[in-house]
Amino acid sequence: MWKWIALLCAGTCVAGAQEPKRYVCRRAGAPVRIDGRIDDAAWAKAEWTDWFVDIQGAALPAPRFRTRAKMLWDDEYFYVAAELEEPDVWATLTEHDSVIFRDNDFEVFLNPSGDGRNYFEFEINALNTGWDLFLPKPYREGGKADNSWEIPGLRTAVAVNGTLNDARDRDRGWTVEIAFPWTGFASRAPVARPKAGAEWRVNFSRVEWRLNVENGKYVKSAGEKEDNWVWSPQGVINMHVPERWGFVRFE
Repeated sequence: MWKWIALLCAGTCVAGAQEPKRYVCRRAGAPVRIDGRIDDAAWAKAEWTDWFVDIQGAALPAPRFRTRAKMLWDDEYFYVAAELEEPDVWATLTEHDSVIFRDNDFEVFLNPSGDGRNYFEFEINALNTGWDLFLPKPYREGGKADNSWEIPGLRTAVAVNGTLNDARDRDRGWTVEIAFPWTGFASRAPVARPKAGAEWRVNFSRVEWRLNVENGKYVKSAGEKEDNWVWSPQGVINMHVPERWGFVRFE
């Protein structure tokens, strides 16, 4: 699986890779309702990120479907919302800590220290099934994923604009809301609620599989690799290069 490649192989780098993206994360003016819909007043003051691009960079063909995200924070949570255009909303995995990218998914990568160490990953599919994991260092440096990490107090929700797993119609997409409690990281790293002006390294990824319809059901296209679309381009087909993640400043 490409997303698990730990070494930066020859030929995967993209000439003129873009600088990491930057985002100003504003403080929420009211509690954020986590229902997956991104329509409550608190989100109105949060800017959308740029549209996602191919993981290797904007020089590659534009993604087939659009994706973007928003962020907010308050005393209790770091909030992430995402909007994923999708004509065929599909998901199969229902067990927590399944390998979620085997479905179409949305992924969050958080490195509070900004040094590429002790970082966190969370993946979610359109069934609101999540997978949380911790890495002390990237795979290419010998890091191993700690799947035993759980996020106490995590809140997530998904809303489907269409019909999930129904191949008879065309959907518009799905939206996600995630509330990461500041206290949820403490079992693995000394992460505290940031002060205004602090920066984290953050990135978002979307894994998208090509689908066919067989006997009225969605199935992955045989022999097709997944697409990987991201907010801040990695320059390689590997999300585990934290120095390429974006900068999020808490204001």
